[in-house]
Amino acid sequence: MSYPSVLQWVIIALIGYFTYRYVYGRLGRRNLPPGPKPLPIVGNARDFPPADVPEFRHWLKHKDLYGPISSVTVLGMTLVLIHDKNAAHDLLEQNAIKTSGRPTMVFANQLCGYETIMVCQGYNSTFRHHRKLLHQELGTKASAAQFRDVQEIEVNRQLVRALNEPGKFLEHFKTTAAATILKMTYGYTIEPHKPDVLVDLIEKMMTEFSLAAIPMAWPVDLIPILRHIPENFPGVKFKKIARKWRKSIRTSAYTPYRFTLRQIAAYGHQESYVSKLIRKFGPKDETASLSSENEEAIVWTAVSLYGAAADTTVITLSIFTLAMVMFPHVQLKAQEEIDRVVGTDRLPNFDDRDRLPYVSAIVKETLRWWPIAPMGFPHAVDGDIEYNGLHIPKGALLLPAVWWFLHDPDVYTNPTSFDPDRFLGPRNEPDPDTEGFGYGRRRCPGRFFADSSLYINIVQTLATFNITKSTGRDGKKIAVDVKPKPGILSYPTEFHFQVAPRSQKHVHLIRQVELQHPLETSDAGLLGGEMD
Repeated sequence: MSYPSVLQWVIIALIGYFTYRYVYGRLGRRNLPPGPKPLPIVGNARDFPPADVPEFRHWLKHKDLYGPISSVTVLGMTLVLIHDKNAAHDLLEQNAIKTSGRPTMVFANQLCGYETIMVCQGYNSTFRHHRKLLHQELGTKASAAQFRDVQEIEVNRQLVRALNEPGKFLEHFKTTAAATILKMTYGYTIEPHKPDVLVDLIEKMMTEFSLAAIPMAWPVDLIPILRHIPENFPGVKFKKIARKWRKSIRTSAYTPYRFTLRQIAAYGHQESYVSKLIRKFGPKDETASLSSENEEAIVWTAVSLYGAAADTTVITLSIFTLAMVMFPHVQLKAQEEIDRVVGTDRLPNFDDRDRLPYVSAIVKETLRWWPIAPMGFPHAVDGDIEYNGLHIPKGALLLPAVWWFLHDPDVYTNPTSFDPDRFLGPRNEPDPDTEGFGYGRRRCPGRFFADSSLYINIVQTLATFNITKSTGRDGKKIAVDVKPKPGILSYPTEFHFQVAPRSQKHVHLIRQVELQHPLETSDAGLLGGEMD
């Protein structure tokens, strides 16, 4: 008797799988939100955004064609596109009990192991436990305020770096974000003058994650049974990639955690997010007795914190820089406010914020003008929903059109203009906070920390530097033409600009800061042999 080969089994399974998804998809389309007519089997695959077109711009056309709530379906998987802000809040907040899940990404979650990161976790007991820990430590204005000293010191050092190497201005934002997050999370000090091995390790992991999480980019996400194909099967590369990336995420999570354990054992308690939780959950003299559940919670909330805060902060500060180049009158008005309220004999700090309403409005306008997640993060539906006569099936993905909500001309006057005055009286247009930090039970628990980071970066940069267009060889200013890169997170394309201290008095002010907060010796040599 002859038995089917592995290839024959794969073909049989694929036929069965496609037949099931096609039949199920046809049954499930009844009363779905309107959308383009699907093709047999593949559904609306041809209606997805081209590689060079940002998602939010592509899907915005659907609002005009099919209305504020539309849908597309691929192989039985339904995406619901929400271009109505009230509907987004109804579905994602009022109906959060059914819409707080995340997509089942076979490649990213099950094969690479990113399901341990909070942004990818389903709405389950583990997610709720992890979110509770983060909320307790930085989920309120009061709890987030405990890290202000770290934030301010690192921004002070950023001013020194910018003065010494203005050509690397945006890179300095990245260094500062990494230094701040690693210090407050693990008590770790990065390399002051060269690339840091831990920063490079985690940044590499975050790059891998961004590739792994691209919707429908991996065949195994469309055809989950492919995950059972042996790794050495001809032409199968995704399993080797997944194995490599799984090791990367675990190394990125456990290396800094074990560093903190060693530091506690050697020097006693050093204040950080991780050390506080170790002290909370374990006996003071025996950290090794932490339960596996508590250790896992500490490890994965810590690395989730870095992933959520570092990248988003850097993108937002890049957008702020772009806005200052394109709208110089905004920069000038902010500097006039700072000089009038604070003076030029010291740097502005957190205590000045209530007296700097225009600078605070710049923080809000930066979040509104270029939202870093223009289609939000997809929410998975955990049970059938009937909404305004539409059927949203279990398993569907909900995508809120955040960019549109923050650029709706019926809500925001001249929405493409960077205009902080819109948030001040008498206009008082809606705060972008309601859309920019997520919805319902998925709302970002670190939003107050993020807001503080943005404020202190922006106010001290405006106080000390002028950000202007670059001048070309012909003596003319170089025009700025920036577009969003495709992806879940909206990175701007590169743009030219120049940075210079506002005056010699400001140079002296930065040099005084350098004396007050000199660069520290790195902890990179204390990481041990875990980086391999």
